[in-house]
Amino acid sequence: MGESTRILLVEDDQNFGDVLRSYLEMHDFDVTLATDGEAGITSFNKGEFDLCILDVMMPKKDGFTVAQEIREKNGTIPVIFLTAKTLKEDIIQGFKIGADDYISKPFNSEELLYRIQAVLKRSQAKAEPKEEPKEFNIGQYHFNFPLRILTRGEHKDKLSPKEAQLLKMFCMHMNDILPRSEALTKIWGEDNYFTARSMDVFVTKLRKYLKEDTNIEIINIHGNGFQLMVREAQ
Repeated sequence: MGESTRILLVEDDQNFGDVLRSYLEMHDFDVTLATDGEAGITSFNKGEFDLCILDVMMPKKDGFTVAQEIREKNGTIPVIFLTAKTLKEDIIQGFKIGADDYISKPFNSEELLYRIQAVLKRSQAKAEPKEEPKEFNIGQYHFNFPLRILTRGEHKDKLSPKEAQLLKMFCMHMNDILPRSEALTKIWGEDNYFTARSMDVFVTKLRKYLKEDTNIEIINIHGNGFQLMVREAQ
């Protein structure tokens, strides 16, 4: 990997923190350990890091507060939370702050290693944006994103800018789930009740545009997002 990946580990259990640091250093990570939230912020401000691993329950400042302060300074650094609790509210709060992953104690150290590698891989993929396609085939339809034109045979529809952006995101996630929050943040700029209702309206519009091909369906995945399903024509 060339230069070691630098990890900030903020964990108030000194023994557990030392063991975890040694394990990660064995796997060629450069680890800085801080044993409370305030020390974690100080270390973050002093150093440069590629990833933060934060315990949720800590004295002085909890992991969520630390993550928010880190995110204010660096909006893209990946964050993994360690928690002794598996409370759904905690997990939801963590993801709202922008957690990249969540791992509950006790955990298998190998599992943590795999998760770190997966998070870093995703983070690098975001940092190096690929050339995105501009045209898509959706069942019987052809979609030209720059021109915002959806064609089926002789019939053409001109989409509004938001309709086109949303359809493009669906095409990029075709047959896979498009998380509602991802679409809202990228297209509407924020994820809240009003933007979510607006997105529902746009999804209904896209369903109408695509209704002539019965092999196409936009499914609502409850609590998660939507899925543009394109089945093979029989």
